[in-house]
Amino acid sequence: MTLTRGLGVFVSKVNKVKDKLFSTKNLFYTNIAISISLSGVGDTLEQHYEILQGDWEKWSPTRTRHMAISGMSVGIVCHHWYKYLDRKMPGRSIGIVLKKVFVDQMVCSPLCIAMFFVTLGILERTTWPEFKQEIKDKAYRLYVAEWIVWPPAQIFNFYFLPTRFRVLYDNTISLGYDVYTSQVKHDKPKAELKNVP
Repeated sequence: MTLTRGLGVFVSKVNKVKDKLFSTKNLFYTNIAISISLSGVGDTLEQHYEILQGDWEKWSPTRTRHMAISGMSVGIVCHHWYKYLDRKMPGRSIGIVLKKVFVDQMVCSPLCIAMFFVTLGILERTTWPEFKQEIKDKAYRLYVAEWIVWPPAQIFNFYFLPTRFRVLYDNTISLGYDVYTSQVKHDKPKAELKNVP
C-alpha cells in the first residue's frame, strides 16, 4: 500500500466517523460528550496551574467531575439554543450573523452562566445565601469575559459553520474560557483551597 493510498483510506475512515458522530441521530450525544470532556480538561489544566502556583496542593477529581457535569448542562443548553437560533434566524448575511451574535450574548450567555452556577450549586450543596453571594461576586466577571471572547468567535461560528458543528467549535474555543471559568468559580482564599478534596 502506498503512502498516498494509506492516507486516503485513513481520511475516508475519519470522514465516516465524523459523519456518524455529527449525524442528526447522534448529534445531541456527540455535543454532550464534547462538552463534558472539554469542561473537565479545562478544569484539570486550571488545577494543575494552581498546583504549580502553590494555590492548590493536589488535583481534585471531585472538582473536575463537577466542572464536567456543569459542562454537560451548558452543552445541553447550547445544543438546543443553536438549533433554535438557526431556525428563527436563517441565513448567513452579515446582518443576520450580527443579530445572532447580539441575541446570543443577551440571551444564551446569561443563561449558560446561570446554568453553570446552578449546576455547581446543586452538586456542591451550596446554601441559598452562599449561592446568591457567589452569583453577586463572580457572575459579572464571567459575563464581562463573555463579551470579550465570544462576539468575534461567534461571528466566525455563525458565518462559516453549519449548525451541527457549532457546539464542537464552541467547546474548542471554550477550552481556554473553561480554564478561566474554573479559576473564577474556585477563586477562594488559599487556606480554603488547601483543604478541598
